[in-house]
Amino acid sequence: MSSHTKLIILRGNSGSGKSTTAKALQKKFGYGTMLISQDVIRRELLYVKDGIDTKAIPLLIDLAAYGRKNCEVVIIEGILNATWYQGLFTTLLSEYDNNIYAYYFDLPFEETLIRHMKKPNCNDFGEAEMRKWWMEKDYIGIIKEKIIRKELSLDEIVSMIYSDIIRGY
Repeated sequence: MSSHTKLIILRGNSGSGKSTTAKALQKKFGYGTMLISQDVIRRELLYVKDGIDTKAIPLLIDLAAYGRKNCEVVIIEGILNATWYQGLFTTLLSEYDNNIYAYYFDLPFEETLIRHMKKPNCNDFGEAEMRKWWMEKDYIGIIKEKIIRKELSLDEIVSMIYSDIIRGY
């Protein structure tokens, strides 16, 4: 199974729709689809800060390796700062090779704020924090990412990614 496992990477700023898309994709691909959420790993399982040497990176790598050996589709989603998580991306590239399908949610700040206000956790943080975390066009570089813009609906995004995986991009 490992040589055929597909890895989907969903990245972008807070409030851009990554988690919602990831959950919809997991449901669409069905049982045996592994969803790895950076927020769940970092904030809930490990309770560590984000940054250059966050303790979340080794666990993300281990979970991705587990998924490669045991699942047909693995989805990793999160802000995943391109600089801080460079080691993760380098490892994923060597582990998954040409079976990586990466997407970057490139939305204006105002749109992410609107989307955030509709989320159940909208009171956990607000505009000030989101501005502080904001990274403009934070592309990975070593892995080609398809750009997702605000004009696409959730259904359109899910259909596009599903189709990319089935067709092989």
